[in-house]
Amino acid sequence: MQEAKISSAAKRSPAAVEPLDVARCEQFLVHEARLLDDARFDEWLALFTADAWYWVPIEAEQKNPHETVSLIYDDRRLLETRVRRLASPRIYSQEPRSRTSRMVANVTIEEAEAAACTVRSKFLTLEYRREGQRMFGGTVFHRLMQTEEGVRIAWKRVNLVNCDAPIDGIVVPL
Repeated sequence: MQEAKISSAAKRSPAAVEPLDVARCEQFLVHEARLLDDARFDEWLALFTADAWYWVPIEAEQKNPHETVSLIYDDRRLLETRVRRLASPRIYSQEPRSRTSRMVANVTIEEAEAAACTVRSKFLTLEYRREGQRMFGGTVFHRLMQTEEGVRIAWKRVNLVNCDAPIDGIVVPL
């Protein structure tokens, strides 16, 4: 009986047995950034859980996305709509398409449980389009969940340094 338990545990996928440590979380965040830079938005969307949300507050200390407007507040359905729009060849706001480069740094685990953790990181995103370059930077919080499919994003909050400054529409996810 004891041997059956050991062999069953040995057959589990590495994602199911590896803890969500800082190195693994950083690797995941770098992978997410690469998907976005490569405009692989369907694959990026697949990183989110079915009940996920993505939030870019408009106030530095905003506590709740429902109390005031936000730069972006997408539930899973709106994330799917955003990805469909980005895939459209007729998306005017992306004609020509943006080219981006993202950097992820200073990854720390803020809160950890058995199969989930809240990760804090710093980011810098450069976006180039129509002979103009924009730069976004700040702090990102991800709630990462360990699932049978691997690590998934339960929620993502992007705190821009200049969130309360005038910002032209953000089309490509940060």
